[in-house]
Amino acid sequence: MGTCTPRENVLQELLDLLKLEKIEENIFRGRSQDLGFGNIFGGQVLGQSLSAASQTVTDERVVHSLHGYFLWPGDPALPIVYEVDCIRDGKSFTTRRVVAIQKGRPIFSMSASFHRREKGFEHRDEMPEVPPPEELMSELEYSRLNKDRIPESIRGKLTCDRPIEIRTVNPVNPFKPDKRPPMRCSWFRSIDPLGDDLSVHRYMLAYASDFGLATTCLGPHGHTFFEPTMQVASLDHSIWFHRDFRLDDWLLYAMESPSASNGLGMNRGRVFTRDGLLVATVAQESLIRYRG
Repeated sequence: MGTCTPRENVLQELLDLLKLEKIEENIFRGRSQDLGFGNIFGGQVLGQSLSAASQTVTDERVVHSLHGYFLWPGDPALPIVYEVDCIRDGKSFTTRRVVAIQKGRPIFSMSASFHRREKGFEHRDEMPEVPPPEELMSELEYSRLNKDRIPESIRGKLTCDRPIEIRTVNPVNPFKPDKRPPMRCSWFRSIDPLGDDLSVHRYMLAYASDFGLATTCLGPHGHTFFEPTMQVASLDHSIWFHRDFRLDDWLLYAMESPSASNGLGMNRGRVFTRDGLLVATVAQESLIRYRG
């Protein structure tokens, strides 16, 4: 089952993972983590790619959007090399293209756009009405209560301390899923303070935005990705960053799936601060294959 990282070190381990090592001009190397999925978690590659792009952009410009494609499954036993192409530095916008490479081939590609701050019109969606996080059980608590029912191959990964705490509203029972509308809401935050560098909060959000999104479309069908007959994989991922936020304070991730067809599921997400400010919008298409 492996050895768990001590609670006091688990967040720093993730921050170090996303920070990356600069090995040449516009070339970075990142370690990989094994979350028990068999392949590299998509959020890791998203977060590291945004970290690499951000390190080539001045602090005056803030990422406002990214669009990525997962090309090949990544090997969690190997590091990843990130090549950043500085394709545009304009008066208001900066554009970067990032390619993540393992074993000599690209496993992920991403374009990210950065923008200098300026004043403009303001409006936003309203946050859904949901119970506060204090009234909900964390996913870690649920896993530990049901550890004897979790397959031994992933039990250790699911019951170790985690750097990001997630509390889901009306969670699906993974051992006996019911059919429900294709929507879910989860509160999440880092388990410890992250400091005041907001670029860190943004690539941490990129990392966390892949948790739970791909499986939102399974709700109406009464299935979960735990089933051995299910194949679930992220195909692409987009994030639009609207406003500043802190990931060490509670954020609400409101997810929905407008469509599923041809073995593909479309999922969207909105991220709100606790006081109802919309700070990011996420969209993803995922592979959903059932071999029952």
